[in-house]
Amino acid sequence: MSASVRKAAGLVAAVALLAVVVVGCGEDGNPSNGGGSYTYTGGTVEIGGLMWMAENLNRATSNSWCYNNADSNCVKYGRLYTWEAAMTACPSGWRLPDTADWNKLVTAAGGRSIAGSKLKSTSGWNDRADGSSGNGTDEFGFSALPGGSRNTYGTFDFAGNRGTWWSATEIRSGYAYSRYVGYYDSVGELYDDKGFGFSARCVR
Repeated sequence: MSASVRKAAGLVAAVALLAVVVVGCGEDGNPSNGGGSYTYTGGTVEIGGLMWMAENLNRATSNSWCYNNADSNCVKYGRLYTWEAAMTACPSGWRLPDTADWNKLVTAAGGRSIAGSKLKSTSGWNDRADGSSGNGTDEFGFSALPGGSRNTYGTFDFAGNRGTWWSATEIRSGYAYSRYVGYYDSVGELYDDKGFGFSARCVR
């Protein structure tokens, strides 16, 4: 093999290796989150001694969707993630909050019975059945939005009426905890199939 041929072969191999590195890892070095660089540039808010993202995560990954598959809803509400996708979607330096993190947030916002009204955004929520406003006071800048959800059959529901966010805490195989805010003032806790699509907030 001539020197020129060997040089060309080496250049091709180097380019191929570079391509694998660029495609395989995002900016935060996590190869499980769908690849591509991602830096969170939105607002943050400190509540209960923790720093939270002030908006729902909108990082495109595998097993994440815009509500009703409409890009405009990703802009408005952020994306809906399966639990597995949410667990790896937070950028470097952030993580999906566990039950203890959510408890700190809810306690700082006045407790489960009233925290919802203080965490909800001041616009974007549908009116209640009695005609009163479903919006909150957003006293902490958390700006919780009713991003709805996606079930395991691919059906979207509840946008405008309810927001649900994953917790990193598992209850048993196939299920994990979530927190939700609806029309009224409270914050609820459920456990759900990990295949559901819910909103994600990251914390640090």
